[in-house]
Amino acid sequence: MQTAKTDLGVLCITGFLRSIATGMVGVILGIFLFRHGADSIEIGVATAAGLAGAALATAVVTIAADRQGRRRSLTLLSLLWVLGGIGLAYAHAYWLVLVVAFVGMVNAMGTDRSAAYVLEQAALPGLVRPERRTWTFAWYHLALDGGGALGALGAGLPIALTKWSSLDLDHAYRDVWLGYAALGIASATLYRLASDRLEVPTAEQPQLRQPLSEESKGRVYRIAALFAIDSFGGGFLTDAVVAYWFFRRFGLGEQQLGILFFAVHVLNALSHLGAAWLAKRIGLLRTMVFTHLPSSIFLIAVPFAPSFRLAAALFLARESLVEMDVPTRQSYVSAIVRPHERTFAAGVTNLSRNVFWAIAAAIGGVLMQNVAFAAPLVAGGGLKIGYDLLLYRKFRNIKPPEESAAPEDQSS
Repeated sequence: MQTAKTDLGVLCITGFLRSIATGMVGVILGIFLFRHGADSIEIGVATAAGLAGAALATAVVTIAADRQGRRRSLTLLSLLWVLGGIGLAYAHAYWLVLVVAFVGMVNAMGTDRSAAYVLEQAALPGLVRPERRTWTFAWYHLALDGGGALGALGAGLPIALTKWSSLDLDHAYRDVWLGYAALGIASATLYRLASDRLEVPTAEQPQLRQPLSEESKGRVYRIAALFAIDSFGGGFLTDAVVAYWFFRRFGLGEQQLGILFFAVHVLNALSHLGAAWLAKRIGLLRTMVFTHLPSSIFLIAVPFAPSFRLAAALFLARESLVEMDVPTRQSYVSAIVRPHERTFAAGVTNLSRNVFWAIAAAIGGVLMQNVAFAAPLVAGGGLKIGYDLLLYRKFRNIKPPEESAAPEDQSS
């Protein structure tokens, strides 16, 4: 008989594969488009198109996935991912790239915040006891960022393929995009192995007609509005834009950028475990705010660094802290709503993030080209600081049940 641990393994592996793809795209998309004649504004618009597609998919799964089936929805999302990879392998016209990025939900954020991620986020708490929820999210995100680290290293593949074989750079990129599509096929296959534990329990199905209670509705919509501010700041800071900034500012190539973003994702991954440990001691909300705020200060300092080494050191210091709010944020949202409300809550909060990521990604290219090349980094960091202060002010008195109960440490 299949156990909950098997289902957890499926979700961690599919998240790992998806993050390999996302980590690679975050580094290479901007450079890939630049090499094909796109300017900063066009790169920003292409990034926004992919995020807009992800936002639409998130809206659809938020409304329909629990009734249609989470596993079926996850499989369909993986097949759209495959379509995006094949499209980028053969799309040459810029308008076609925009269409493919939108339909394929091509995510250049560098971190996975897709519709599939929403459904996995909703399913995970139902597979473990409440006291294990934060640690489960931490290990899940460790898998995601481990995949992102490998994906970042994979950004060097186009150049490596030209050296290892007789391929020119265009054909090397085509093969890389086809490999990206192959990861989607593997993910779709794995979802078919998951059990009914991923679905909403039969006893709770009738309650899906009322997605949120009045109490939960107020909490979810308020926190989603705050997440929108954070995401508007984050949309200026997609990996594609930051990699492009390092590429133009310091002349780094794909292989060097791959190593830098590999280090980024390793630090992100380790920080998730630190976040779960810290949350046991100071609480979920304080962990979210007290780690996220200094990360934005490091980010604002990056454009003022006179050398690559100092800029990279500041950027890596930022990345060692910035993701600590992710497992704690998701655990917090899951805890303050009822079990059958989790998909809707995860969908609404992530949808607000995806929409404002897309808007800011498009604006970021304009700022970079018409205001200052480093403007997206400074603007993004400033908005994130404002979000942290507002979040703590609005939610400091709303605690998840396990913090009130003060259970024993379950981390081991």
